Amino acid sequence: MSATHEVFNQAPPLTGFTTADDPALLEALRRDGGAWGEAEVRELGARAGSEEVQDWARLAEAHPPVLRTHDRYGHRVDEVEFHPAWHQLMAVAVESGQHAAPWAEPRPGAHLVRAAKFYAWAQAEPGHGCPVSMTYAAVPALRARPELAAAYEPLLASRTYDYGLRPPLGKRGLIAGMSMTEKQGGSDVRANTTTAVPAGDGSYAVTGHKWFTSAPMSDVFLVLAQAEEGLTCFLMPRVLPDGTRNAMRLQRLKDKLGNRSNASAEIEYEQAVAWPVGEPGRGVRTIVEMVNMTRLDCVLGSAAGMRAGLRQALHHAAHRKAFGAELIDQPLMRNVLADLAVESEAATVLAMRLAAAVDRSVAGDAAEGALRRLALAAGKYWVCKRGSTHAAEALECLGGNGYVEESGMPRLYREAPLLSIWEGSGNVVALDVLRALAKEPAALDAYFAEVGAAAGADARLDAAAARLRDLLGSLGDPARAQLLARRLAEQLTLVLQGSLLVRYGTPAVADAFCASRLDGEWGHAFGTLPPGADLGQILDRAAPKDVR
Repeated sequence: MSATHEVFNQAPPLTGFTTADDPALLEALRRDGGAWGEAEVRELGARAGSEEVQDWARLAEAHPPVLRTHDRYGHRVDEVEFHPAWHQLMAVAVESGQHAAPWAEPRPGAHLVRAAKFYAWAQAEPGHGCPVSMTYAAVPALRARPELAAAYEPLLASRTYDYGLRPPLGKRGLIAGMSMTEKQGGSDVRANTTTAVPAGDGSYAVTGHKWFTSAPMSDVFLVLAQAEEGLTCFLMPRVLPDGTRNAMRLQRLKDKLGNRSNASAEIEYEQAVAWPVGEPGRGVRTIVEMVNMTRLDCVLGSAAGMRAGLRQALHHAAHRKAFGAELIDQPLMRNVLADLAVESEAATVLAMRLAAAVDRSVAGDAAEGALRRLALAAGKYWVCKRGSTHAAEALECLGGNGYVEESGMPRLYREAPLLSIWEGSGNVVALDVLRALAKEPAALDAYFAEVGAAAGADARLDAAAARLRDLLGSLGDPARAQLLARRLAEQLTLVLQGSLLVRYGTPAVADAFCASRLDGEWGHAFGTLPPGADLGQILDRAAPKDVR
């Protein structure tokens, strides 16, 4: 080999690690009733960091799904073909119970353990998390029609990944999707024009066009359509009970910025057969149960992306030298890395707390249900917004090496904006925060009860909570409230994250968060933690290792 091609001062491949090397994750499991699942989370985390699974992730994106509208003889088939790596990723996700399994296992901490698995596994490849998340979220919505839930829920919760177009009730396991968005309405689903006409046998014939339906290869979908009574939710199978294919025509797959391993399609319904779910004319109320659950996974996915980006940045900095010293020992780089670590842990501790609230609300705790309603909307807004900024800074830590596809950083960067858009972009979710405050006063009481558990522990947190109360008191005018909605969602999240870190985080992380995010000692770009921050303790906590 020519001496000019000698390779030195490059980080070795990052492989053979575990995504469960995360103190904030494991502490949340032990704290909130999920300790029984820690061994499974560790096993899944080790698999996510393996060379084999990293190769699956690379192949799934490098070979995106392909639409086949017709077979060789001209018959309409509307099939989506995936690389085998996609199916391997899906099989592990389903077998480990990241989909609807918790609904069939009503034990304390089931939803928290599921969230921890989703977080750990999404760090390997995030695209396939979309159908996994929608399957998880479909169950509470489907329960609005008990007879349909009785038939489909056991299969949605099955830990068998049974891919292929066959009658759903004859399969060993099902994947669910949802189909709401239309080109003229977007998030304004009440503007939908897809129609549903009774067929006389309890089913409806659905006709219309959906602009953006992810995971169109799913077995069943929750679909919104206009019935005589108004917008109604329907369950629609891809294949009918007699084995014929339902009249769902896949027009094209979307050419997306990211999430490329996952198929997203435009769909036409030509009198497709579907059954109503929930009360006719109350489709939004029915499907909002699904939206709330998938929003949780948006927060989890953003937190997972932050952790994955942080790991890459730490690994590179630990093995790369510049100006006579390793990057990780250079003060300014240490500040950047520590700041990324603080943001990552704040996202993780909030995501796990929201998952714990799901467990408790499902068990009948009304206060936890109210907290989840408000904190999930606010958290979805802020954590998912921060995901894109975090990915950009983590990529920059690798310099030019991070800008090339082989590093994996561009995939993280492209994926991050999706989670801000999916299930309501920034304005939609910020307005939902206002809606929760107006319609569910108990949500604010539950929120301040949670924040109040840290009262007196940090003066900066107390002052931020007081400013938040003042902000809430200025929302009497609806027009002014809209103008302040984004600021309010941000502050609700930051104060809650601060309270959780003060109660459960290490002192260095909590201090750095409160000093920068709550007390204004921050330049807003990453790498501007105040001089007094204990960067060493923060980086030691964040450093990849097998946590015991």
